[in-house]
Amino acid sequence: MKKLKADILASFKNKRINVFILFLLSAFVILIFTKLSKEYTKTMSFEIEKLNVPQENVILNDSTYFNITLKTHGFKWLKYYFAPPKIKIDFSNDVYRNDGIFVWNKSKSYLNNTQFGKQVELLNISPDPITFRYGVNMVKKVPVKINAEINFVPGFDMSSNIVSEPDSITVVGPDLLVSEVNLIETEDVILSDIRADIAERVSLKLPKNLSDLKFSSEIILLKGLVEKFTEGTLTIPVSVINTPSDIELKYFPKTVTVSYYVSLSDFNKIQPSHFKVVCDYNKTSKNQSFLNPELVKYPKVVKNARLGQQHIEFIVTK
Repeated sequence: MKKLKADILASFKNKRINVFILFLLSAFVILIFTKLSKEYTKTMSFEIEKLNVPQENVILNDSTYFNITLKTHGFKWLKYYFAPPKIKIDFSNDVYRNDGIFVWNKSKSYLNNTQFGKQVELLNISPDPITFRYGVNMVKKVPVKINAEINFVPGFDMSSNIVSEPDSITVVGPDLLVSEVNLIETEDVILSDIRADIAERVSLKLPKNLSDLKFSSEIILLKGLVEKFTEGTLTIPVSVINTPSDIELKYFPKTVTVSYYVSLSDFNKIQPSHFKVVCDYNKTSKNQSFLNPELVKYPKVVKNARLGQQHIEFIVTK
């Protein structure tokens, strides 16, 4: 009997709680609708949607938003918060050119009537008028500058210059901005323990804060042939040039050793005739008893070519 009485009392209390919660929710909904049905005045940033921009022009991104002060009911404001608003500006009808800029100078009532409903009252626009800087589209090809440090395994080296693919980048955008871009550098890259051909993807350092520019590529491929290298030496005759016609001289030694670094594949191709060592008499100073040999010719495939002797002794015999 006591248990039955307790169950009835609990059931009665639960019904009272449910009624209270339902009443509370109903009151909350009514309050929300009451708030949203009221009119409010606020200022919001509206994104500009540009329509029918002339093909020969590009609008610079310094005018993408403007502020509008509106008076409307809360339901409309709620819609704006969930769906960021945009204002459409037709460049074929709504703007005119003036001193290198496009100007949008429509009245508040025009904007109110064309892009807002009857329940919205437009109070203010900022800035007013709205101006758009523009440039003439320009296409320019600029070279890629490689910033790479390459460390080879001992005995290995490049058998050709390292190159980028592509070796140049096409830049498209307003002429005012494109004209300032003369080259594009790669990001700094360090390659270590290299003993095989190089094929490395590297990002480019594109100009920052220039969203009006378009680039044909943001990544290039570094390429280079790597081979086993060895040192070679050859004995090369020395010739003296620019000797005055009224003197004769004798010099010693008449040959010098040239050392160089070359790939194994080219080692047997190197001949003494590929090198030339000269001493320029015009470069001697008064009372100087020696000539300075210079390596004026050597094959492109060799690296670090150097002379084994820096002085050639001479005496004037006539």
